[in-house]
Amino acid sequence: MYLFINIIGLLVFIALAVLFSKNRSAINWKSVSIMVVTNLVLAWLLTGFPLGRTIVKGAASGFDSLISAASAGIDFALKPTGMALPSNFVVSALLPILLVVPLFDILTYIGVLPFIIKWVGRGLSKLSGQPKFESFFSVEMMFLGNTEALAVSGIQLNQMKASRNLTLAMMSMSCVTASILGSYMQMMPAQYILTAVPINVINALIVTSILNPVEVTEEEDTIATIGTAAPAAENAESGSQELAQEEIEKAEKPAREPFFSFLGDSILGAGKLILIIAANVIAFVALAALVDKILAWVNPWLSLEHILGIVMFPFAWLMGFGNQTAFDLAQFMGTKLVTNEFVVMGKVTGEIAHYAPHYKAVLTVFLTSFANLSTIGMIIGAFKGLVNKEKNEVIAKNVVYLLLSGILVSLFSAAMVGIFVW
Repeated sequence: MYLFINIIGLLVFIALAVLFSKNRSAINWKSVSIMVVTNLVLAWLLTGFPLGRTIVKGAASGFDSLISAASAGIDFALKPTGMALPSNFVVSALLPILLVVPLFDILTYIGVLPFIIKWVGRGLSKLSGQPKFESFFSVEMMFLGNTEALAVSGIQLNQMKASRNLTLAMMSMSCVTASILGSYMQMMPAQYILTAVPINVINALIVTSILNPVEVTEEEDTIATIGTAAPAAENAESGSQELAQEEIEKAEKPAREPFFSFLGDSILGAGKLILIIAANVIAFVALAALVDKILAWVNPWLSLEHILGIVMFPFAWLMGFGNQTAFDLAQFMGTKLVTNEFVVMGKVTGEIAHYAPHYKAVLTVFLTSFANLSTIGMIIGAFKGLVNKEKNEVIAKNVVYLLLSGILVSLFSAAMVGIFVW
């Protein structure tokens, strides 16, 4: 019965996307159907098919090796002689970023990562029938992160119409960063973390093509630049074609930074990322505790998690759980959306190994994205620096759609994977 409810839940989530669509008559149902079937097959391959499970386990082992290598540097810097470092959130989840981020930056520097992104994006466009750049961007943001992927796409953003900019902003709510996957896998089951990444890529296309269907002509369906810096938005829109073209040519042929200078900047960037994550987690956990204390004055039962659990309960129940389990899952889902995924991962990391397989898979996949309230501000800020005022206002006026897109992608992915894990 619970499997049947899970399947119905996925259909309900699709119906919700259609209900809130900006233009139902323009939805390309052939493309949506192909992507839904592809994602279901992919979810089955990665969770229920022996070869798929072997591939995922191999990838997880690769990340484990990275973390082991990072531990050597962490131990050298912090471990007192003859003593073991405490296995806490900072040591096990955050400090390995100092190795993982530079490694992925090196792969970008030598051209390996841009090559993978480009060809996987082209293949996805052929398969799905979605515009080339949207397909490329969905893959790019899963490796680079939302603001980074937007930053290297400035020329394209300025050439595209505002409705397509909105699509990219909505997709950006569902990204992860490859360099942070190692941290996720120190706290949650690696198998489902790695399964969630490609599932999210396709679901970001599915959800945005339903919520914000945009007709893209053959002349518009081009990729202006791949992985290059963007000219200032005002230059590309200034009316001076010569100036805009000059800026674009400069951006397409950037000077290559010396390797060790590049590596040093990458390591510093990784350090800043650790501080940003740590600051966010500390602040959000503290604010949630403060809210709980205030709510307790009203009623001892009231808490932020209980309120969020009530709001998200129907969606959790539709993924095939009994009432109490659905309420527990709903609290985690709501907490993730108003804080971030690290807050919830930190709460369950010591217990998740004992959860039932279906619960473990659904919760892990739902958490594997940056879909939360703070991400909205990051995306709007990124667009403000890349496009003109009119286009940025379109993004700012559709904040609800950004959040809705992020929630629906997380629900789609969790429901799809949940169908095959019991």
